[in-house]
Amino acid sequence: MPKLLETVSDQRVEILQALMQHLTISLISLVIAALVAIPLAIGLRNKPILGEAGLQVAGIIQTIPSLALLGLLIPVVGIGTTPAVIALTLYAIMPIYQNTYAGLKNIDPALKEAARAFGLSRFKQLQRLEFPLALPLILSGIRIALVMVIGTATLAAFIGAGGLGSYIMLGIQQNNNDYLLIGGVLSAVLAFCCSGLLKFVGKKPRRIYTTLAALVVLALGFGGFKLTEMLHAPTKVVIAGKLGSEPEILMNMYKELILQADPKAEVTLKPNFGGTTFLFNALKKEQVDIYPEFTGTVLEALVDYDKKTPSDPKKTYAIAQKQLSKQYDMRYLSPMAYQNGYDLAVTKEFSQKYQVTKLSDLARVSDKVHAGFDPDFSNQVDGYLGLKKVYGLDFGKVSVMEPALRYQAIAKKKVNLVDGYTTDPQIRQYDLMVLEDDKNFFPPYQGAPVMNESFAKKNPKLVKSLEKLAGKITTKEMQEMNYEVSVEHRKASEVAHKYLVEHGLLK
Repeated sequence: MPKLLETVSDQRVEILQALMQHLTISLISLVIAALVAIPLAIGLRNKPILGEAGLQVAGIIQTIPSLALLGLLIPVVGIGTTPAVIALTLYAIMPIYQNTYAGLKNIDPALKEAARAFGLSRFKQLQRLEFPLALPLILSGIRIALVMVIGTATLAAFIGAGGLGSYIMLGIQQNNNDYLLIGGVLSAVLAFCCSGLLKFVGKKPRRIYTTLAALVVLALGFGGFKLTEMLHAPTKVVIAGKLGSEPEILMNMYKELILQADPKAEVTLKPNFGGTTFLFNALKKEQVDIYPEFTGTVLEALVDYDKKTPSDPKKTYAIAQKQLSKQYDMRYLSPMAYQNGYDLAVTKEFSQKYQVTKLSDLARVSDKVHAGFDPDFSNQVDGYLGLKKVYGLDFGKVSVMEPALRYQAIAKKKVNLVDGYTTDPQIRQYDLMVLEDDKNFFPPYQGAPVMNESFAKKNPKLVKSLEKLAGKITTKEMQEMNYEVSVEHRKASEVAHKYLVEHGLLK
């Protein structure tokens, strides 16, 4: 508990930001769903066939797994907040529509007949009789939708929309129970508080109308603020990064260097934005402006390049830079010094016992090896499948497990060899030995900022500021910084600032 409270204290600004993102996405989705579902139910209340068809369609949408729905939306609207809001809106429509339709349909026919006898028009019947009687059931549907939306919104983090799901993702990736508790508990508390507040508001009509009026005023105020902001907007830069401590450290370095070059710039960071494909697509669609990418990844996964990736880091970068410019009109700045490529690591006990210091040594002790690989590495040509051919390996046993569990497994001696990356902080944490890739099987992976050429031409000062990182940061330095963030739980912004100041890159 003391550790959890310390984490909350250190991360209070970031937690508040994630909480507001989560709440904003949820409320926007709920409002849009209500604006769609309630009028639709009202319009179909006297058309049983169409009304029931609407219920069936809404029910079918809810059966689609949330991650699958997000995946279907990405090619159409990209990544970030937009697909998250669309998906959550679709999920919220069902309970609101169902309750509104049921509330309007179940009104006593005798009351309707009496209203008609008094000469009330259809609109007046709806206004004075049907809607007030159906309101408790409508509010119940909205409450159900709200709780559902807040819970499902944690998945928005997987497509770069932020929110409390970011802490859940980080907790799984770093095996950090504090982050898991922060993300999970706050999501539950937020749902409970919002549901309770909605229940309180719904008890009296005056509270409902007052709340609606307040929401309209807030919406208008927010719209006016955004319009003023657009008219007097400074240079805006959106920097994104993949999941993990290392991209977050680099993003904070980029931010500080940019602000040093242009103090008036408005820099937005989007950490844990998603995987390589998500980020690259977001950059192509100009949803982000800059993100750190690795030279080997560019040639292996992003550009059309059918030749073998060179083992020379300089050649790899030169080809990656040329192909990004030629195929996507992107600028790839000069890389940093460190390599963040694949590696294989063993315990020092295993290394000393079998005299294993490089990958070629594994061939003579293959039957003694119990490897723990992540699912991708175990089935990739540039992973275990390729290693088997180049080094003549055939390990005695291979266990496939989630990335976060590999290092735990080797620390508990459940396995004696794991795949990983050269800058992983767990190498130091568990005192492991990285085996030398003596046949240069793994391609070079040097990190550098990538951006659209149009952005680079508009912001030459910012590009020049980022070039200060070229040739900087050794593998050991990056491993140490990752250790401070992932294991010692220091803020990535503090670690990044410390490095820049100590190396004379920041005044």
